[in-house]
Amino acid sequence: MSEESDLTHVTEDGEATMVDVGEKVDSDRRAVARGEIRLSSSTVEAIRQNEIGKGDVLGVARVGAIQAVKHTWETIPMCHQIPVTNVDTDFTVHDDGVALEVTVETTGKTGCEMEALEGVTTGLNVIWDMVKAAEKDDDGQYPGTRIEGVEVLTKEKR
Repeated sequence: MSEESDLTHVTEDGEATMVDVGEKVDSDRRAVARGEIRLSSSTVEAIRQNEIGKGDVLGVARVGAIQAVKHTWETIPMCHQIPVTNVDTDFTVHDDGVALEVTVETTGKTGCEMEALEGVTTGLNVIWDMVKAAEKDDDGQYPGTRIEGVEVLTKEKR
């Protein structure tokens, strides 16, 4: 572990603080994150056939992912509000679930990997919300539904 004086988000008194990036030069930045939600094969087929009662699962999840990217600074306490210049969502439907990759671009003083992660996790949570009626077992539980593999694939400063 670093010495306390090396910590970037803690004051000398040990209080949490936001890092001052005011002196940094703006640069083009890009981050890509991914994750997946495991679902039953019948739910996946219902998504493919657009037969989920709540509507277009991937369309709603795309909007949710984009909204989450734009609001990351409101949910991650030490995250800066950044000028998001582009968000791309890519869903891949597999036989046992849906993978989501979110790419975020910005021109600014700090990276955008937290925004990409927020997009992925919210997009996958939206899918879960949209399909939960199809995924529940007889006891109202979700024994096979799970979100996994959330990670940052790349982070670039150009």
